[in-house]
Amino acid sequence: MNTPTTEKTDEIAALNAQPYEVVRFNALKHGILSRYTVLSHESHADYESLVSSLMDEHLPAGATEQHLIEELASVIWRKRRVLQAEGATINKGLKESARSAKTVIPAAAPFEMGLSGEGTDIRDLMDLKPEDVTESQRAARHDLDATNKASAILRKGGDRAYDKALRALLPDSREWWESYVEEEEYAADAEGLASFITEHLSPLCHQQEKESRHHDAIVNQTIGEGLQAYRLEKLSRYETHLDRKFERTLAMLIKLKDLRSSRAA
Repeated sequence: MNTPTTEKTDEIAALNAQPYEVVRFNALKHGILSRYTVLSHESHADYESLVSSLMDEHLPAGATEQHLIEELASVIWRKRRVLQAEGATINKGLKESARSAKTVIPAAAPFEMGLSGEGTDIRDLMDLKPEDVTESQRAARHDLDATNKASAILRKGGDRAYDKALRALLPDSREWWESYVEEEEYAADAEGLASFITEHLSPLCHQQEKESRHHDAIVNQTIGEGLQAYRLEKLSRYETHLDRKFERTLAMLIKLKDLRSSRAA
């Protein structure tokens, strides 16, 4: 047998449930804010899903509570835009810094001599996996050792020094040397090979070895310069504004629901 208290509770629940169903339908189909919140290129279905989730969570009763929930949805939707804008701004900065190898790479190791960034595409370094970095460091040291060995042979001189030094070089270095000989920039002898090593091969090998050794520092420098925090300051202030608006709107909604509940009691 139902008591008066039980009947009153059931009556309140029924009254609260009925307007929610009406409001929930109106929020999705006739929401005033959605027409201005969702831009033409954005998904109306995603926004309506967000509103529906908030309606299910807060169970509004009446146009005022519906409006406050739409305000919450509007804030969340605009915060999503802030994150998209932040990502776009960072990506733009990263793209700019990736094009500046001549300034980024020397700055990554400011006390390292000969780290010029000349001829280096930072995008290649950024794309390396840890195992690739290890292999790059090994290959750079191997190339440098071979170049130093060839240079030492030429300095020592003696019979067949040119042939011995040429064999000491790695295949890629020999091919590079042969291209210079074909273009008649150097004579195919010990003196010409020594000049080629001093002027071209050795500086390149040293640079590659240093770049591979300072790989992590170069990546961090590129990301650090690409972030350009000063460009994010306005976005950060706007996000703070949205957070405060969300808190005020939610507090108002909770207060209104509590007031309605106390009146119903």
